[in-house]
Amino acid sequence: MIFLFDLNKGQDGVNTMQKVRIESEISLQKRLSEHFGFSSFKGNQEVVIRNVLAGNDTFVLMPTGGGKSLCYQLPALISEGTAIIISPLIALMKNQVDAMRSFSMEDGIAHFLNSSLNKTQIQRVKTDMLSGKTKMLYVAPESLTKEENIEFLKQVKISFYAIDEAHCISEWGHDFRPEYRRIRPIINEIGTAPIIALTATATPKVQSDIQKNLGMLDANVFKSSFNRPNLYYEVRPKVNTSREIIKFIKNNPGKSGIIYCLSRKKVEEVAEILQVNDIKALPYHAGMDSATRSGNQDKFLMEDVDVIVATIAFGMGIDKPDVRFVIHYDIPKSLEGYYQETGRAGRDGGEGQCITFYSYKDIQKLEKFMQGKPVAEQEIGKQLLLETVSYAESSVCRRKMLLHYFGEVYHEENCSACDNCLHPKTQFEGKEYLQLLLETVVAVKEKFKADHVANILCGHITTIIKSYKHNKLEVFGEGSEKDTRFWNAIIRQSLVAKYIDKDIDNYGLLMITEKGREFIDNPHEIMFTQDHEYEESDEDDVSMNQEGKGSSCDEELFAMLKNLRKKVAKKKNLPPFVVFQDPSLEDMAIQYPITLDELQNITGVGAGKAKRYGKEFIELIDAYVEDKEIIRPQDMVVKSVANKSLLKVFIIQSIDRKMDLEDIANAKNLDMAELISEIEAIVNSGTKLNIGYYIQNTIEEDKVDEIFDYFKEEAKTESIEEAMDYLGEEDFTEEEIRLIRIQFISEIGN
Repeated sequence: MIFLFDLNKGQDGVNTMQKVRIESEISLQKRLSEHFGFSSFKGNQEVVIRNVLAGNDTFVLMPTGGGKSLCYQLPALISEGTAIIISPLIALMKNQVDAMRSFSMEDGIAHFLNSSLNKTQIQRVKTDMLSGKTKMLYVAPESLTKEENIEFLKQVKISFYAIDEAHCISEWGHDFRPEYRRIRPIINEIGTAPIIALTATATPKVQSDIQKNLGMLDANVFKSSFNRPNLYYEVRPKVNTSREIIKFIKNNPGKSGIIYCLSRKKVEEVAEILQVNDIKALPYHAGMDSATRSGNQDKFLMEDVDVIVATIAFGMGIDKPDVRFVIHYDIPKSLEGYYQETGRAGRDGGEGQCITFYSYKDIQKLEKFMQGKPVAEQEIGKQLLLETVSYAESSVCRRKMLLHYFGEVYHEENCSACDNCLHPKTQFEGKEYLQLLLETVVAVKEKFKADHVANILCGHITTIIKSYKHNKLEVFGEGSEKDTRFWNAIIRQSLVAKYIDKDIDNYGLLMITEKGREFIDNPHEIMFTQDHEYEESDEDDVSMNQEGKGSSCDEELFAMLKNLRKKVAKKKNLPPFVVFQDPSLEDMAIQYPITLDELQNITGVGAGKAKRYGKEFIELIDAYVEDKEIIRPQDMVVKSVANKSLLKVFIIQSIDRKMDLEDIANAKNLDMAELISEIEAIVNSGTKLNIGYYIQNTIEEDKVDEIFDYFKEEAKTESIEEAMDYLGEEDFTEEEIRLIRIQFISEIGN
């Protein structure tokens, strides 16, 4: 085979040429099989490897799962000398070194050099490298900057430098690391050799930034398609998020998945709520001690747990091919981060579901977090967030949007693997809107961003619009019948359709493309799609909201349940409300529980009442469901681990110890009415509590007897208002009646 290469880039002239000739005669496939056991290359791997072996600078853009690491590992094994692989994470280095050693008889073939090594281990690394055993040295950029390491590496024959996760170089990348920007000067100090830079995510802007910083503008660029056809993309409103996640996982039993959260606290909370609901899940974040963190990671890799709940610290370099779903509890900070994280699903080419929960409130929170950072960093962060908002709210094919962001055109109109394509939104004729947009971009001389252009069209006088006198433009307010949200949607869809573009060097400035200029000269009909309007939620934690709250119940079933309750109560000589209260029956007529386990999750039931009274009720509901052919909701009420559970336990234990209710309330910063409500909820769900000791010390005996007799003999419902009317407001307080009703239900019903 003949390699295309530049002899001037070789390190030792004739020797390099001879080496290349020798290597050209040996099939790379044979080397691949010999070292890694693979029979063929994937995608661009072979052409990239040949380029590296030819001594050329190489830039590789390859999506997660595309096999980037092989692009430097195989050339390192073949080439003379040691390849220096610069990598950002210690865990990633260890994984890759272990993997390389498993392919070789010689442990010294691969080493890493970082802060986790002791002096003896460092000396062994250096000895193996100087002896020529080591073909790959993994090093963090921080370690590379140490003077002692620089001096040592000057003594080593370096075959090439590989910079993994190269997007870390760019401030516009999703995981920017300042130390990555110092790599080029250090390479110059150690000794120049060819460079291969690799990343799974890079927009045109980031790619340009990386190449400039590494001084490799002439590098051969190998860009694989960013399309992952096996992945399904969906964005859901952030409403009852935890319940929705539990429902999804329960409907996908035994499948491996990752749930990403932005904060460590949220990671812990979500992991706990999954565990309580019988899902094998563990947390992972940088705040955990390293032993626990790596232990949890290993349990996930070894399939001892199904789900890992993590911050973005998890995943970089994690080689688990059968992750079947990636869920974003919180919207990511950038589309690059989103693509990288969703890319961890379906790396084996199998099923990969990518579900993201979106609320604009999360975007506002992220913007607040940026306050106090340098202005330039805030500006970059804001632009990246706007791209994320665009993706979430757009009703255009998600795949088309993502690939456009990475500079790739997706030609299919319907990908059949995203929520927008499977459930398309209404389209409308947009010729006039596009004309007006393009006129406005021209009027501001293609020097302003999307939000500024949208404000001009809507006629909003902002400080910046006033300062540039853009409120005097003819187009100002021409689109005021629509809001900025609408115009931002038009801008997004015009970008995807290539009528406008964003200036790569002045990120975010809108420019008119050749296609846009043709449209200005010859306007034609064009269809746009309505954007999503996501329902807002007050949910700010992982406490569980019951399915059916606010839903209308099945009136026919509700009436049947009331009749059954009356029959059961009469048989047991109890008031009907002692058996089940109306809210419980309503919830049954929404949830259709057909087992005792399901019944005990119904409002105000609990295990005790389910066991005592539930059998006839679930039999009735089961027969009704079968007769009416009802499809029951799959997302039954899930168990909560929020503070309510801890409070419940504290109250029960305190009453068992006969503590004064006032002391219990003070200990938990509750007023008396709030504490009584909590006790009522505990007793109404079937738990027996004896507050007789408190009643005896605070309420006169004849009052106790009169209220108790009312509930036993006269009451038709549990209503406090009806009790007050019957007993007389002047003689009894609401608190007294509530306390004795608690004791009555606990004694008689539980």
